[in-house]
Amino acid sequence: MTTRAQSDVLIIGGGIMGCASAFYLRRYGLSVTLLESDLVGRQASGTNFGNVRRQGRPLYQLALANRAMTTWRNARELLGTDIEYLERGHMRICYRDRPETAERMEAYAANAAHHDLDLELLSGNALRDRFPWIGSEVMLGSLSSKCGHANPRLVGPALARAAVRRGAIVHENCNVAQARKDGIDFRVVADDGREFRAPVLLVTAGAWAKAFVEGFGESIALTSRGPNMCVTEPLPYAIGPSIGVSTSDTLESVYFRQVERGNLVIGGSWQNRTYPDERRVYIDPAHSIGQWQQLQRLIPAVAKLNIIRTWSGIESYTPDEQPVLGPSSAVSGLYYAFGFSGAGFQIGPGVGETIAELIATGTTDIDLSHYRLDRFH
Repeated sequence: MTTRAQSDVLIIGGGIMGCASAFYLRRYGLSVTLLESDLVGRQASGTNFGNVRRQGRPLYQLALANRAMTTWRNARELLGTDIEYLERGHMRICYRDRPETAERMEAYAANAAHHDLDLELLSGNALRDRFPWIGSEVMLGSLSSKCGHANPRLVGPALARAAVRRGAIVHENCNVAQARKDGIDFRVVADDGREFRAPVLLVTAGAWAKAFVEGFGESIALTSRGPNMCVTEPLPYAIGPSIGVSTSDTLESVYFRQVERGNLVIGGSWQNRTYPDERRVYIDPAHSIGQWQQLQRLIPAVAKLNIIRTWSGIESYTPDEQPVLGPSSAVSGLYYAFGFSGAGFQIGPGVGETIAELIATGTTDIDLSHYRLDRFH
């Protein structure tokens, strides 16, 4: 027997974007049903680095990033649990042999100040007085003291639980077989025959969004990649900010943070091949080795530490590595939030709050014109 459920809004995809949207939609009193093919926060939202960083984003994206910070800073009260958010800062660095990168970082800092992002540029003695363990190759650091990092494995599930406490309905292990517009409603059918209806559909399906986009007559050249992540044995806590290399060389582009337990979490550099249909990523050991070698340029003192675990996930990438966010131009009532290209974790709560505002009120003060799907057409 087919089970039919009616809501104001249906969401396909239970990562941080979908769960944050459900959470904030309930603030407007809209009934929400979220469908996740696996477990909430299991894919890209739970396997990323956990960087709550604003700098390095396009200037037009800082409005979303700034909006998200309210959620991060009040997460314990809003979500009713600890997501291990630490506001210890975020710093981008560049090496001495990349003077052109230093110039870009300086220009970015000046321009970002007009978007409520106060960056402190550190070099020479000032840099090493503050961070004496940093490698001699480092030329410049750009420090954002009001950013930080959180545990990505906790964030998606925490948002989902908070949304449920507010009245949202979340179905895990509910793989969508079909989604289409049927009159004024969207009709979504799961593999097991369950049917869901709503006048509004939000697709937050990450690397699996392409099939839904094409099902509604639109197109997107969406690809996927797997971040290479690893964690070391613990050492005394001493580092504070999460740190990443600003560079045009993919191999050099490592980043790391230290959790309060003392372990270093490392990401960046080369990425792994993904198999979205199998929901699987295979880690290439050469990627972890290269990553580890690059980290030692940043912190030579870690050379004798042991890596105790590696992992990856499946992230979606658009051709310009900027997300698709906002209403469909082809189907009324259809909204998208996917393709965050390895940089969606920090802005996730801001995306959820903004898309909820847009659905509930028909407008938002955040400029979403940069994220339209039809920019690729």
